[in-house]
Amino acid sequence: MNRTANEINIDDIKINFDESGLWVLNIAIAIIMFGVALGITIDDFKRLLKNPKILMVGVLSQFILLPAFTFLAIIILEPHPSFALGMMMIAACPGGNVSNFFSKMADGNAALSVSLTAFATLICIFMTPLNLQFWGSLYEPTNEILKTVSLNPFDLFKLVSLILGIPLIAGMLIKHYHSEMAIKIEKLLKPISMTVFIVLIFVAFSQNLEVFVSYIHHVLFLVIFHNVFAFILGYYTAKSFGLNNQDCKTISMETGIQNGGLGLLLIFGFFDGLGGMALLAAFWGIWDVFSGMALATYWGRKTKTN
Repeated sequence: MNRTANEINIDDIKINFDESGLWVLNIAIAIIMFGVALGITIDDFKRLLKNPKILMVGVLSQFILLPAFTFLAIIILEPHPSFALGMMMIAACPGGNVSNFFSKMADGNAALSVSLTAFATLICIFMTPLNLQFWGSLYEPTNEILKTVSLNPFDLFKLVSLILGIPLIAGMLIKHYHSEMAIKIEKLLKPISMTVFIVLIFVAFSQNLEVFVSYIHHVLFLVIFHNVFAFILGYYTAKSFGLNNQDCKTISMETGIQNGGLGLLLIFGFFDGLGGMALLAAFWGIWDVFSGMALATYWGRKTKTN
């Protein structure tokens, strides 16, 4: 595939995220997940299993509709191929663990949020590479990139188990066997973990300031549009199935807060840090934290005033 000089510059962008730095970021997310899990009991999941429709709506919104509408948006907008594949990667990833925290802030259904994140993480072992391969192969410019890539489901399983499965199980075990301790740890851990997470994002941003200043205009609209659309898609998909407002907010968060950290790890692990993909995923990881926090704060305050 012939590329212009501008395209070559975009794909030659080097994001200053080494693998150890990405693991630190994901460990921070895992700590947030652990903090959320401290407030979840087995009874929460039992209640959800009595009404499986909300779980299915969440999966539909995140793994079926978001990738499909992302593909349609790419067809219409025709972004640079590596930006397009970056959007597909984000849409194929499971929900970010921080969505659980934001769902609580928004007065959403925390148990549903954790359940969706856990279930999404389980099925993303095959759904993430499947969605990326399926939708990416339907668009010729991204198909050219995918021809050189092979995703390893076992490596993906190890990754998501570390950042979600272990902290989820550990938090719930402490809650089950040491309830009072769990309450104390949760109160202490929530503000600390979020502060550390935000600090890490700012550090990563500062290390890549020159790259962002030079190239951010290429992905600014794509990321904001994609993220806002995902929030809206999640909320109104849930609403169309007759779910209550609390569940609608939760599914909106699960659909709009995608695991950009996981996306970056996959981009560096399987795509050799392809410039356009890495730039889009890195900005998504920064942007959706602020957009999620803003939306959660708005919904939380709105609930208190009603």
